[in-house]
Amino acid sequence: MYSLIHTTRKGKGRSSYLPFTLFFLALAFLQACTSSTGRENPAAALQSLPVITLDTKPVTTYQEFSASLEGSNDIEIRPQVNGQLMAIHVDEGAFVRKGQPLFKINDREYTQLLNNAEASLAAAKANLAHAQIEVAKLTPLVANHVISEVELESAKAAQLAAEANVSQAEAMVENARINLDYTVVRAPADGYIGRIPFKTGSLVNPTNPVALTVLSEIENVFVYFSMSESEFLRFKEDVPGGSIAEKIDSLPPVELILADGSRYPEKGYVELVSGQFDSSVGSITFRAVFPNDQKLLRSGNTGKLRMPRLRTDAITIPQEATFALQDKIFVFTVGNDNTVSSKPIVVSGRSGTDYLVTGGVRPGDRIVYSGLDRLQEGVAINPLPVSTDSLKTIGSR
Repeated sequence: MYSLIHTTRKGKGRSSYLPFTLFFLALAFLQACTSSTGRENPAAALQSLPVITLDTKPVTTYQEFSASLEGSNDIEIRPQVNGQLMAIHVDEGAFVRKGQPLFKINDREYTQLLNNAEASLAAAKANLAHAQIEVAKLTPLVANHVISEVELESAKAAQLAAEANVSQAEAMVENARINLDYTVVRAPADGYIGRIPFKTGSLVNPTNPVALTVLSEIENVFVYFSMSESEFLRFKEDVPGGSIAEKIDSLPPVELILADGSRYPEKGYVELVSGQFDSSVGSITFRAVFPNDQKLLRSGNTGKLRMPRLRTDAITIPQEATFALQDKIFVFTVGNDNTVSSKPIVVSGRSGTDYLVTGGVRPGDRIVYSGLDRLQEGVAINPLPVSTDSLKTIGSR
């Protein structure tokens, strides 16, 4: 080739040999490229992806239920007597002690009734005293046969009637005093005052459909939550115990998630279940009790109750190793020939960032952990076995 190029440079036919020179140079370049890239390397064509082998292990899962909070004793405060509301001594939301005055009802009428009852009692006592004097005066006369015994028995009967009138008058005084005391409505227990729908000057009576207010005792707070029929059947199957009471006693402490997403620091215990399903909503109600020493919880709050469940032989799959398709969750399993195939799995709960799986895969199956977006059905991969301890490291790459 060198001689050909050299010859063309000397001779007059330089222009006729130049295209042949360029052709041979291009051909040599293509042959070099083909020889460098044309060597087949099957291992290099396979994707190297992390693969985990499924196994069973003890796992604590959490099930959440919408919950409403009530004081351990929500007491409706109602008037015991009729009258005009003269004063309201507390404000809505205030904490009150047992016996503290809450409302004042006009007491003028009841003061007069007490005065009349006391006057009637005084008159009855005077009549009794007169009857006693009559009996004392007639007794020696009968003994000396001055008068007949019939007159003495008549005096004794009058004395008994006077004693009965005194007792009746005393009862009327006590009743009038009780009604007068009722004009001051006091707190029956320690707790927090709820909404007060009445204002000063309102007429109130015991038959009002609306209470003066509601007093909530919150030393302990009841948290009510409901299970659907299917959830309740699963609860009876999963929780150990021969009866519902035994199953409830075996439950671990439960947690309360407040409306802002924060976790209440104290744990509670499930202690009661209603006796029957509510047919209108198809659910059954449970109750848990939480201590409330710091008074952080109030009646009427809402939140979520978290119930833990320990599963001794659960299969868990990281959520990163799954993908969703048409409302189903799938994984890529790796066969003995290292080809992958998609399989739907049955998810029964979550534990942290892992799915709790009860169907679709078995212990010992291998699944692809990451890189699922680069996979297709039936392709072969180069599996890189990884342990569960290294999953966080792989996932952060």
